[in-house]
Amino acid sequence: MTDRALVVVRAGALTTVQDRGRPGHAHLGVPRSGALDAPAAALVNRLVGNTPDAAVLETTLNGCAVRPRSTVTVAVGGAPCPVTVDGRPVAWGAPVRVPAGSVLDVGAAAQGVRGYVAVSGGIAVEPVLGSRSTDLLSGLGPAPLTDGTVLPLGPVIGPHARVDVAPQPRPPAELVLRVTMGPRDDWFTPDAVRTFTSRPYRVSSASNRIGLRTEGPALERARPGELPSEGMVLGAVQVPPNGRPMVFLADHPTTGGYPVIGVVRTADLPAVAQALPGTPVRFTAVRRR
Repeated sequence: MTDRALVVVRAGALTTVQDRGRPGHAHLGVPRSGALDAPAAALVNRLVGNTPDAAVLETTLNGCAVRPRSTVTVAVGGAPCPVTVDGRPVAWGAPVRVPAGSVLDVGAAAQGVRGYVAVSGGIAVEPVLGSRSTDLLSGLGPAPLTDGTVLPLGPVIGPHARVDVAPQPRPPAELVLRVTMGPRDDWFTPDAVRTFTSRPYRVSSASNRIGLRTEGPALERARPGELPSEGMVLGAVQVPPNGRPMVFLADHPTTGGYPVIGVVRTADLPAVAQALPGTPVRFTAVRRR
């Protein structure tokens, strides 16, 4: 019987298993999780012939290296980076055949932050609440990869895509995030609301899968005290006591007591996954749809 598995040779700074996440469990205190750059994850799955919900590897900044125990087709996308098989350069953003026992090395991101590695058959770790995603906040799903980890692969479902290179968006030079204001924008002074939607911020190096933290002007409260804990949604812009907005991402907590000044449109969040520390951020208010 063919041993369909990957052995992790180099885990990288932070490499996790991700799929489309586990929505619908916020009432249990479980966030959605899933790939931060969902379009990039979906594309690499399509390139290797996987279904859209197949699990992939999400790398952070310096990639990873794996050795398949059987011949597989892989595709690497998201943040552009060098890719090699046994030291020989191969295509990024295209299906690549990796023979059994060879080492696929996904190098450091040349631009952006997070890379996505799809393998024919998908990463077949045991699902938890319907998802194979690693959730860094709650600890659900498989642990972040370490050297020597063995990951099972699922059966190959279909042929890989017949393309040379699939076009992918460049990582952002500036983040422009459309925000629906509220529900707690009245907790801030009119000047603070104007500051939020007109002054530039920058991505903080403290950002992670839980949230995009920002550096820039602090937002002044119009009222003291804290809210009772209330539900938090993906894209919520919470303002902690330091006054700097924080955008909640895939592994965000499901409740919180700091006021939410607005909510970022879901379509704008994939770009957040690729924004390096220091990237300019602008929040622009839009009407509710």
